[in-house]
Amino acid sequence: MVSRQPRKQRRMLYRAPLHLRGKLLHAHLSPELREKYGWRSFRVRVGDTVRIMRGTYKDLEGKVVEVDTERGFVYVEGVTRTDSRGNTVLVPIHASKVMIIKLDLSDERRREKLESKIKGVAG
Repeated sequence: MVSRQPRKQRRMLYRAPLHLRGKLLHAHLSPELREKYGWRSFRVRVGDTVRIMRGTYKDLEGKVVEVDTERGFVYVEGVTRTDSRGNTVLVPIHASKVMIIKLDLSDERRREKLESKIKGVAG
């Protein structure tokens, strides 16, 4: 039985093992990529170009510079703010609040996984 209580849902997220936290790093693909590859969402990686869909930085686009798997955030190039010391820092954006508009296909395994649906072999 899975609880519907928000506190237990948050606790589950905070205590989740890393292999399950990776699933929380999935983001929707743009309509063009969805049409091309047949996937609705895919895991965000460094090098992907994303568009921020929610919040203060909505509609900004940039490359993913860093992915924080423990917290579920991505850091996008050009999305910065000034901290209390006057330094410029990257702003964490939750992975569910971005849309992937260009994939980094330098990894062969990732390319094979993407094209597996086209060939009819879902994986």
